[in-house]
Amino acid sequence: MLNQKWKEALLPGVTLLMLGIDQFSKRLVSRHLSLGEPWNPISCLRDLVSLTYITNTGAAFGLFPDHGLFLIAIAVIVVIAILVYHRHLPDKTLVRASLGLQLGGALGNLIDRLRYGYVIDFIDFKVWPVFNLADSAIVVGVVVLAYHLLRGRAQEN
Repeated sequence: MLNQKWKEALLPGVTLLMLGIDQFSKRLVSRHLSLGEPWNPISCLRDLVSLTYITNTGAAFGLFPDHGLFLIAIAVIVVIAILVYHRHLPDKTLVRASLGLQLGGALGNLIDRLRYGYVIDFIDFKVWPVFNLADSAIVVGVVVLAYHLLRGRAQEN
């Protein structure tokens, strides 16, 4: 019984944790860094990664700039789909955790779009577009879910 309650709490728990971390990190960045200014807390990694506060009107990693209303609609559809269909998906911890990551990330970026009209990005790996923790959560959640689904299909064959 307790195990089932824990599984039921996993999706909202991961969602709220991811959303909180995302919004807190964006608040710190926007309060303590100037727009476009890189900050390198570990100087020896300066050439590889820095924290650079930018605003992004596009999707993850800067794709589809200036399509805010479309991206808001997509985020709302994703949020509703996860909330409606998560009860019909396999009762697996990985599935629930991956959906929690996706939901938390989608909500984090949706809040930014509704509040500011853009998303706050700050993780700058120099060879990749600047992104944020919500983007990372969405990507990791999708990869984990795809892994689970592909592994299940492979086991069926």
